[in-house]
Amino acid sequence: MPILKPRSRSISIRLSEDEFVTLKHLCSVTGARSVSDLTRNAMRVVLNGVNSDHRAGLHSDEVHPLLRNLERKIDQLEARIMSVEARTR
Repeated sequence: MPILKPRSRSISIRLSEDEFVTLKHLCSVTGARSVSDLTRNAMRVVLNGVNSDHRAGLHSDEVHPLLRNLERKIDQLEARIMSVEARTR
């Protein structure tokens, strides 16, 4: 599959081992080719949501609670995945 837009920028974050294992598991569940692809797609979802909210007239003070809610839901999903993995070990 050709890359239509070359990727010339990178970011770096540090994850705990549990966070990384969870991301790897999400890759297999969602069909993402790599942690990078999964992360890039998740960022697109967030950025598209912020951009559409901005176009709809939402201000940053309205977006922040939405992002905190999304972060909380991701944390809950991570906890559920870790719980399922713990039961299957």
